[in-house]
Amino acid sequence: MPEKKSKILNSKNSLPRFIHLRVHSAYSLLEGALKIRQIIQHAISDHAPAIAITDTNNLFGALEFSQHCFTDGIQPIIGCQLAIDFEHENCDPRLIKPRNPSDFASIVLFAASEAGYAHLISLVSRAYLDKGDTDPPHIKADWLLSQNEGIIALTGGWNGPINLALVENKKERAVEHLTYLKQIFGDRLYVELQRHSSYDRKVEAALVELAYAHEIPLVATNEAFFLNKEGYEAHDALMAVAEGQIVSNPNRRRVTPDHYLKSQDEMVSLFSDLPEALENSVEIALRCHTFVPTRKPILPRFTERSVDSDSALEDEVKELLNQAKAGLKMRLETIGLAEGYTVEDYEQRLDYEISVITRMQFPGYFLIVSDFIKWAKGHDIPVGPGRGSGAGSLVAYALTITDVDPLRFSLLFERFLNPDRISMPDFDIDFCQDRREEVIQYVQEKYGRDQVAQIITFGKLQARAVLRDVGRVLEVPYRQVDYLTKLVPAMPGSNVELAMAIRDEPKFKEEKKKNPVIGRMLDIALQLEGLYRHASTHAAGIVIGDRPLSELVPMYRDPRSDMPVTQFNMKCVEQAGLVKFDFLGLKTLTVLKMATDFVARKGVKIDLSNISLNDETTYTMLARGETVGVFQVESSGMRKALIGMKPDRIEDIIALVALYRPGPMENIPTYNARKHGKEEIASIHPKIDHLVKETQGVIVYQEQVMQIAQVLSGYSLGEADLLRRAMGKKIHKEMQKQRTRFVNGAVDGGIDKDQADVIFDLLAKFADYGFNKSHAAAYAIVSYQTAYMKAHHPVEFLAASMTCDMTNTDKLNDFRREALRLGIEVVAPCVQTSCRVFEIGEKCIYYSLAAIKGIGDLVVDHIVACRGDKPFKDLEDFCERVDPRIVNKRAMESLIYAGALDCFQVAREVLLASLGTLNARAIRILDNNCSGQTDIFGMMDGPKEPLILSQASPWSLAEKLHHEFQVIGFYFSAHPLDEYQTVLTKKRVQNWSDFADAVKKGATAARLAGTVVAKQIRKTKSGKKMGVIQFSDTSGHYEAVIFSEVLSIYEDMLEPGKSFIVTVIAEDRSEGIGLRIETIQSLEKESIRDRKTMRLFIKSADILPQIEQHLKPGGNGEVAFILIQENGVREVEVVLSKRYKVNLQMANAIKAIHGVIDVELS
Repeated sequence: MPEKKSKILNSKNSLPRFIHLRVHSAYSLLEGALKIRQIIQHAISDHAPAIAITDTNNLFGALEFSQHCFTDGIQPIIGCQLAIDFEHENCDPRLIKPRNPSDFASIVLFAASEAGYAHLISLVSRAYLDKGDTDPPHIKADWLLSQNEGIIALTGGWNGPINLALVENKKERAVEHLTYLKQIFGDRLYVELQRHSSYDRKVEAALVELAYAHEIPLVATNEAFFLNKEGYEAHDALMAVAEGQIVSNPNRRRVTPDHYLKSQDEMVSLFSDLPEALENSVEIALRCHTFVPTRKPILPRFTERSVDSDSALEDEVKELLNQAKAGLKMRLETIGLAEGYTVEDYEQRLDYEISVITRMQFPGYFLIVSDFIKWAKGHDIPVGPGRGSGAGSLVAYALTITDVDPLRFSLLFERFLNPDRISMPDFDIDFCQDRREEVIQYVQEKYGRDQVAQIITFGKLQARAVLRDVGRVLEVPYRQVDYLTKLVPAMPGSNVELAMAIRDEPKFKEEKKKNPVIGRMLDIALQLEGLYRHASTHAAGIVIGDRPLSELVPMYRDPRSDMPVTQFNMKCVEQAGLVKFDFLGLKTLTVLKMATDFVARKGVKIDLSNISLNDETTYTMLARGETVGVFQVESSGMRKALIGMKPDRIEDIIALVALYRPGPMENIPTYNARKHGKEEIASIHPKIDHLVKETQGVIVYQEQVMQIAQVLSGYSLGEADLLRRAMGKKIHKEMQKQRTRFVNGAVDGGIDKDQADVIFDLLAKFADYGFNKSHAAAYAIVSYQTAYMKAHHPVEFLAASMTCDMTNTDKLNDFRREALRLGIEVVAPCVQTSCRVFEIGEKCIYYSLAAIKGIGDLVVDHIVACRGDKPFKDLEDFCERVDPRIVNKRAMESLIYAGALDCFQVAREVLLASLGTLNARAIRILDNNCSGQTDIFGMMDGPKEPLILSQASPWSLAEKLHHEFQVIGFYFSAHPLDEYQTVLTKKRVQNWSDFADAVKKGATAARLAGTVVAKQIRKTKSGKKMGVIQFSDTSGHYEAVIFSEVLSIYEDMLEPGKSFIVTVIAEDRSEGIGLRIETIQSLEKESIRDRKTMRLFIKSADILPQIEQHLKPGGNGEVAFILIQENGVREVEVVLSKRYKVNLQMANAIKAIHGVIDVELS
């Protein structure tokens, strides 16, 4: 940004009477309620030529504020309110007792010059980076001794060190602090006076006396947190949100109604008795004449041979040329030429790209990215083939940044780096999600930890969140807040503003009219919406500098990361000269790596970057829509599209990735019909038909728009990229300019003007939702790789997929069902065979112990280590070999519920009942081993204490499955609905998955079956009961609401483990499918009506009296006994003459009797 002199100095009018120096923007998180634009607009409307921001302990908004001021002709004053420690100047932060923000006084520092700004960003950075881990951000007083040049200081107002000392009647300390600051700042120190309340007035006389005594000028300030008096109530609520308090709490922190952005007139009136204090506010503004600098891109030098920048650029160009030419040669030797291209074609493209990269001075950027990608690949860390427009670069392909040949797929370099529009290249790189951090650590070590940082982001108070926050602090009943919050539409990918939701939803107005508290809540929420709630870090963005980053931008530390973070957001950090590199974690790469490692155990090495893209088996599987787990194409809609498309080439997958989005997906049926000859391809114009031949005459990609402009109207590809951008943004003036250019160029090429206009309109339509082909191609390749692995190595692929999604039980269940469909057994978790990951076997997958809830990695690793190569002989052996401190009672309980101890041939209910005994025994053995004692518990050759297990009532199947569900997250060994399949088929009950697909097509009602897995009872806004019930069926989980009329009948029955048939009404909402229960039928009762016969297979007639105790007469069911001899031969079958109430509960109870072999219901 060019240096701009103070508007105050340039003003022909008289000097202003007052300048605001203490303003907290929204970047004083949950403290300031002033947006940057509001602050500047106030200055403009109040005829103030300058204004400051002094956010608490940060410079988050400094560059944004500076730039907006520059645009609007206002002089920015860049300041910060900083906590300061006078007591521990030379102490190691680790040795200081943890402190709270209230333990620190604050001073205010302004950047009066470029040198002052440099010192200010350094001090603010050190406040975060050099503090103790548990301390709030603060500076130490002695830092100011060496970092004060160009800085103006204020003593800090009500929370300043002088004020606080005077309030505590410690005048000597006040004098000590004041003289210390004066020694440092000299005539750049001002004693700050505020008049918000009687608290300020309490020490004002003493402050003035001290200032005069030490010849320090006074300055009047008004610490502003909100715009006007009317904003006080909303700001008060904001402070309650910040502290997790309620507004009515009299003991919480609050400011006064006078902490608003006053006008000059108000401030002159307020300080009419101290005109010098007002004048000094203007004097400070006159002394502060710096803007936050913006810079051209700054990168570390990749080559160290050169001293000056010109020589460094020359060296980097030579290095890039050498690496690119060597890399291209390697690529062509190992992979070969794209069909229809020659070596000369590749070399010409490479030379052209390098010339553009050199002219734009970006060779270092390419070399840096190539370096860390080569390092990752050299350390066996999976890297994606490409992402975004970077896949369009042949230089990137030659440097192994990408693995997509841009000539093979007709990708355009100008879509990535346009010579007609200067902007930074931006490679987004996908790494294996488990090892991404290793690559970042490499970059830190190579360039210096103080030269590499993450980028800050800010979470906002958005419509739904702000309603919940405000409702809570105003003590509005939860049900009312929840009701209002859900009136705000949830639109994935976009945020609905509260004002718009209130405008479009009449129920808001109704509630506001009925209840003044709701009206107050909505008014406050509207004022707070859009303010920043918290700071976080960009998911992938990393910046790398050529010097310590705190010399360029202020730094921050996220307590959740050990890596520094810039205080400027992504947009501002780039304007400050730093270049962003995106290190993204892609789970699919982790899946592929694990799957290929599994395959390698069999001696088969797979290099996914070199597999054939014409594999028939892979395309056959895709054409059947069997894509569970396949990247990008596993949704039900994608499966349907694949079945219709029947892809047989990679170009089809690329097109589908691009087309399957709102808007373009309308063209999928056209694409499919033309592909299979059911519809002719309509000509756009003979000159350009070849450009859309690949996509069946449908304009799918942004690159096609660019190529059409090039061929038809003589655009360069750089110009065509500008046309594409103009069409996408729909800027009317620019569109008219481009239309003239396009049509004239087409006419010059012999095209009819009217036809050229029609083609321009067609391009404008498609450019609006055209997709980046480079990105589609790169991701289609990843999609194909996953499909290839699934088609050829399904066991390994599904085991890897389950491992990478082991915390997502819905996905695990999907993968398990897919495995069963493919004839792959998923072996239940077992301490004898299971490990931390989902292991592979011969046509089977061993369930992971770590996927069981309540079992951590430490427990799994310990069990596996104890097992070693010697399986546990029995339960007793298991208890003796594992450490009960690690495999504790809670872990054992989870193992029992999951069936992981079934291998010891002891019933789960018995194991659970004996848990105390087992644990006590294991502890005794451990204690004896640790103490070196030998007794009957620790000696193999002596008599052992017998292991006596407790008795327990047998679990019914429902009980067993309920416990399984608790720790696995779905029904594993069976599903409670399995017993009712005859009834469900007879009653034509749909499964949830099929109905969910049907709802997307317009279905609104169905009869579903489900086992209750969770139940919540709430109250509606009218005070009536309603239930939210979670069900499971064999296809997945779903949730439905049940209102008071139906709930009153069935509430007691709707318990976890019980199964029902429910009639539901469905509504396809933006946030998902909503279900309302209309009727309920107990499946157990329905099955009783349906069952006719129960056949009991028994070993001996001696158990008939026990069985008779469970038989309940009065039903219509027939009971038959079949006696089985020891050799398995049937001896006799007897049918009882009476009729009984035959049901599943009775069958399970009888089955648990010792001597009953099996029970059949029919």
